[in-house]
Amino acid sequence: MRLTYHGQSCFIIENGQDSIIIDPFLSGNDKATIKPDDVNVSYVLLTHGHGDHVLDAEAIARRCNATIIAPNELANYYGSKGLNVHPLHIGGKHDFPFGRVKLTLAFHGSGMETDNGLVYVGPPVGFLITMDGKTIYHAGDTGLFGDMKIIGELNNIDIALLPIGDNFTMGPEDALIAAEWVRAKTVIPMHYNTFPLIAQDGGQFVRDLKDKGINGIELKIGESAEF
Repeated sequence: MRLTYHGQSCFIIENGQDSIIIDPFLSGNDKATIKPDDVNVSYVLLTHGHGDHVLDAEAIARRCNATIIAPNELANYYGSKGLNVHPLHIGGKHDFPFGRVKLTLAFHGSGMETDNGLVYVGPPVGFLITMDGKTIYHAGDTGLFGDMKIIGELNNIDIALLPIGDNFTMGPEDALIAAEWVRAKTVIPMHYNTFPLIAQDGGQFVRDLKDKGINGIELKIGESAEF
């Protein structure tokens, strides 16, 4: 299984047969190394409705005839546009051809800017994705919260994707605590350095993980890791 980081909270996960993208924010990120038209996936996973997570979701899903997997309200928003959707909600899970997706809590917001103003599109979430026998925890945009301990206790997490940008999400200090709580074999930082307001040192975060006995990987935009 290959996991490729594309900036902010966007990842593409592929196993040679199936390919999914999480929170596509490419056309609005001048640091991204690919464009939406370069993406070929069967599923688009969305953690919440903010623009830096859904900007390219509709274009990718429509061109690829992909299914959007998202919290119920957000999925229904895209369903009203004629797109293929699969709604889930917190605590719920479903088996797809590529693997299993379960929604977790995330503490953040979720509103979409439209021509008619700000539209509420349901709560933010995280994802537990099981694919090729590996479990990936994409925490979404979130602050530190105590139930991360439960997520770590109930799941054998191989890879945790944790925000470290601060200001809108956890900063590095809280993300280190989250890394301990979720008990992942490998931790990869995300949601940082896209804008000056969330500038962080991903390399230092990985070194701090190592000091705690936790394996970390700093993926530069466009870089991949094999699991």
